[in-house]
Amino acid sequence: MAKVEWSAGIDSVSGALSKPGKNGQHSCAKMLLGTHRTAATTNPNCNRVYIRKQNKRSTMPSSAELDVRERFATVSAAVADRRKDLSKISTDQMAFKAQKDTPGGCRTMTKYLWKVEGEIYDAAHPRG
Repeated sequence: MAKVEWSAGIDSVSGALSKPGKNGQHSCAKMLLGTHRTAATTNPNCNRVYIRKQNKRSTMPSSAELDVRERFATVSAAVADRRKDLSKISTDQMAFKAQKDTPGGCRTMTKYLWKVEGEIYDAAHPRG
């Protein structure tokens, strides 16, 4: 296994170091991914570098996958609009605080808004 020596001032690297570009752009064809593990071990070399080839999808998305994509896009737009709607901000904040510390409650405002808007979407688009 290769050992990575970092330059002075760089303790670790984690995440994508280079990503494959979109079609028609000049970029590398492989993804370079660096990870840093902080665990209680006797080995001080906890950095790893991986190379992943760019994959091309061999099948068309299924109707279920397209439905999930549509739901995500619709709920995401609804959450963004709801955050900007001045008539709903104070009521959403009060409702969020009321449910936050209950069992099964959402701990962040973003998660709460996604839950509310997701339930609205699911009520308007029943599955089955």
